[in-house]
Formats: sequence, structure tokens, C-alpha cells
Amino acid sequence: MSGGNFNVLLVEDDQELMRLVSGWLETAGYSVACAVDGQQAIAAIHESCPHIVVTDWQMPHVDGADLCRWIRAQQLPHHVYTILMNRRTSPDDVVEALETGADDFLRKPINKNKLLARVQSGVRLVELERRLNRISGSDSLTGLSTRRTFFELADRQWRQKIPMSCVMMDVDFFKRINDMLGHKVGDATLRAIASVLREACRCNDLVGRYGGEEFCILLPEQTEVEAIKWAEGVRTQIATRSDLIEGTALRVTASFGVAQRMEGTESLEQFVDLADQAMLVAKRSGRDRVVGFQAMTAATTVPVQGSGPAAAFRGLSAKQVMTTIVAPLSQEDTVGSAARYFLQFRFQSAPVVDETRHLVGLLSERDVMSIMLGPKWWNTKIKDVMKQNVVSYDEDAPVLLIYEFLSRAMIRGVVIVKDGQPTGLINRTSLLRWITNRLRTPANEPTVDQIGGPSQTCASGDEMQMTVRAIEEVASELNRQFESEQNDRLPLIIGSVSRIEELLNDLLSCSRGAAQPPISATSDPSGLKDLGTGFATSQAHAEWLLSIDC
Repeated sequence: MSGGNFNVLLVEDDQELMRLVSGWLETAGYSVACAVDGQQAIAAIHESCPHIVVTDWQMPHVDGADLCRWIRAQQLPHHVYTILMNRRTSPDDVVEALETGADDFLRKPINKNKLLARVQSGVRLVELERRLNRISGSDSLTGLSTRRTFFELADRQWRQKIPMSCVMMDVDFFKRINDMLGHKVGDATLRAIASVLREACRCNDLVGRYGGEEFCILLPEQTEVEAIKWAEGVRTQIATRSDLIEGTALRVTASFGVAQRMEGTESLEQFVDLADQAMLVAKRSGRDRVVGFQAMTAATTVPVQGSGPAAAFRGLSAKQVMTTIVAPLSQEDTVGSAARYFLQFRFQSAPVVDETRHLVGLLSERDVMSIMLGPKWWNTKIKDVMKQNVVSYDEDAPVLLIYEFLSRAMIRGVVIVKDGQPTGLINRTSLLRWITNRLRTPANEPTVDQIGGPSQTCASGDEMQMTVRAIEEVASELNRQFESEQNDRLPLIIGSVSRIEELLNDLLSCSRGAAQPPISATSDPSGLKDLGTGFATSQAHAEWLLSIDC
């Protein structure tokens, strides 16, 4: 056990004794720093925390006993073994010394052999702590840092405010590997990938097993572009090796999400979550790929040529197309209230906000159903079930950007935010409805070539009248409910607004028919003929939209 691996701080106001004792320790191989009193010792510990402190008891300013008490009250990176020296040797003195937090007591005048023996005893304790920390801080399967240790180490670099990027990696179809080939092969897969990551990292990079088949890598002094290039190299190495898992020809792929530390990133946890969001998009976009967070959300310009949906979206922002959120869910609400929310308003998902109304997650019907068979699911908090990985765009983001993202990703919709607060939703259905409604107005009716068939007549004035009457009925019912005694009117208002919004969309769809004379009662008293024609036109538009590549 080499003394050169351990640092000793000697605190002694007697200069001659300090030179003597420090010489003994240095000759034994220890790295020694000196302080003349407890005040200097505290400053030295702040600058570089030693492994062992050998201190005199009686000193000016801060004495040895107070120094021991201070050491025990601090959150230091490791246990500091303290030896308190004093001329008093009564049993009460020894008890008092140990009660201050000292690990050992040494009588003056100092005997060299006793001193070195006591210091060596401290070295054994510090070395044992090192081993225990290595065991508890390392994942037993891969040898990488555990999630807790990773965050502890990453937090030190985070507080230095240096530029950095984070990479989240998830093994694709890992459950399938375990189910089909067994957990032994699954474990070998994780060990092999950990080895690839370890070899790809620099000495100052951090890599840890985040949980299950997920790994997290912190790359100091790396931009997102540089980190994407690094992740792409690791992805290629994993995907192209047939000998990755010893004894099998199994080919494995992985999905990566990359995020760069930005000015508005408030915490390390938020920073890692940005990379996690990008990784989720990578998995939902087809797996075996690298997705950068800024590239995913950047308001880049999508080429717009000709007519059709691209022309219809030209110059539009998300705010102009989104479905407005009337009342998001609170993370402190229960899953039971969310279930009633989904059933009453026919929503499939809803954004979740914190007490400041900032977006923190997304809850879907599927999330609710995933716990419905468990005990007391009704009273479970939404924050314990919701998905925290939410793809969001600012209100000013171009609609074409969102259209392109939803066309290539498996995510059904995105949340629109303003200053971090959700204000709307855009999904594939709302985009399809908006384009269809836009094209069904007189100035944008598709030509014969565009829809691949003869021009057709849109819905008639009768259908518009039917839609207006339906809006009147909803408004009348809402008015009747207001006249009745009812305490909680918010759900009623939200439901009525949602229904009226759907009817207004239908009314817009029929706007072309406003220029046409109404159908006479003799020609089609039911109005079903034009309703069918309108449906056929919508089908043609939908088929045409699906054939367009924007």
C-alpha cells in the first residue's frame, strides 16, 4: 500500500515540530501539505481535500477540536481520517477528542513509529472506502458508472459552466433479444456495447449505464454537431459488426439522441432530458439513427414549390394552425380525473403542466390504460404516469417544419408552446383537416389533374344550414345548463367549445357551397345527395394529399 497515493495535511503551530513530522511522513512516501492553524487548514481543505489530517489540539484562531468538528459537518468528496495530537492523555481527554469527530488520538511528544502506524491505519480505512465506492458506484454488469454516480460526476462538470453535449443511447429491440436468445445473450450485448462506448470516449468524457438498455454519455467541450458525429461513429461501429457478441452472429443496432448545453438550459437533469427527447424521436422515426435536439426543433425553411399543401402552408406559423388548448392537465391531478377528462371531451392525449403552467409532460389514454388494472390506480398522480419526453415547438415555428416532422416520425402529434407554456396541439389529423378545408374553398379547389378525376361539387347550402343549426343547438344546451344549478361548469364549457370547434371546421369545409343555390326539396329533400358528394370530394382530397411528397 503506497503512501504516495495518499495526501496528508499536517496542522501544527510549532514550526520545528512541523518540519520534523512532515519529514517523517514524506520519507514514508506521503504527499504532505502544512498549515499553522485550523483557519489555514480549512482553506487548504477547500482547495484540495486531503485523505488524512494530522492536527494539534491547542492552536490559535481555530483549534484542532473545532477543526475536527468542522470536517465532520462538511459534504466532502470522501471520508477524511483525522488524528488529533495533544499532551493531555487522561481518559476524559481521549473521550473528548473522539467526540469532536477525530478518528484517532496521539499523545505528545510524538513517537515516529507510533505516528506512522496511526497514519497507516488511516490509509487502510481510506482504501476500504475507495473499494466500497468503486463497488457501489459501478454497474456490476458493464463496469460503467451507475446512474447515481454518473450524475454526481456530471454535476461537477456542469457547475463549471463549460460547453458540453449529452448523448443518450438505447439498444434497439433489446427485449426481443432477451426473449428470443435469453438473458445471457442480452447481458453479453450490454457488456459489448459498454466496451464500445468506453473505447470511444476520451479520458475526460463520462459514460454511464442510465438504466436497463440505456446509456448516457457526457462530452465536455463538444458542440451538438461534433457530438452527432461522435454518436454516428459509435452507431456505425455497433451496427456493422457481426462479431460484437462473442459466440454469435447477432447484429445489434442502437438509437441516439444528442443535445448541446444551451443558455436557457437550467439544470443537468433538464439537459439530459433534451438528449432523451431526441433519442425518443430517433426510436420513433425508425431506430438505428442519430437525432440532434436542435436539428429536430430548428425552424429551418422547407422548400415550397408550386401549389398544393406546401403552398397552402407557405408563411404560416404553428399558432395559425394549432388546435387551442382550453385546459391542460395538472401534474398534481389524479389519473382518475384524467380518465374522466378523456372520456368527456373525446381527447386521446393532453399536455401536463406544473404549478407555473409550464409544460412538463404528456398524458395519453394509453398511459391511463397501462395502470388501470393495478390497485388504487384512480388516485395515482398524473406526474407518476405521464411521459416526460414531449416534442414541442414554439408558436412561431413554421407549420411546414412540423408537417415534415410528423410525416417522418412515428409520433402522432406535437405540443405548441409560448414561453414554455402549452397553448395548442398539432397532430396529423388536424393538419389533414386544415389542408382539406383550405383546398375546398373556391380559390383553392383542386384541378382535375391534381385529384386524378373529374371536378366534383362540394357540399351545398343545405349542409351549411344543418351545421349552423347544430352549432345553435350546442349553444342553446350550454345556455340551459348555465341556467341550472351547477357548481363545476368548466368541464361543460370545455366540452361545448370542443364540439363547436369541430362544427366550425365542418362549416369551413362547406364554405365553397355558399356560392351555389340551395338544393330544392323536390330534387333531394333529405340533402343526402350532396352530403355524399361532399364525402366523395373529401376522399379524393385525402387520396391526393397522400400522393404528394412535400
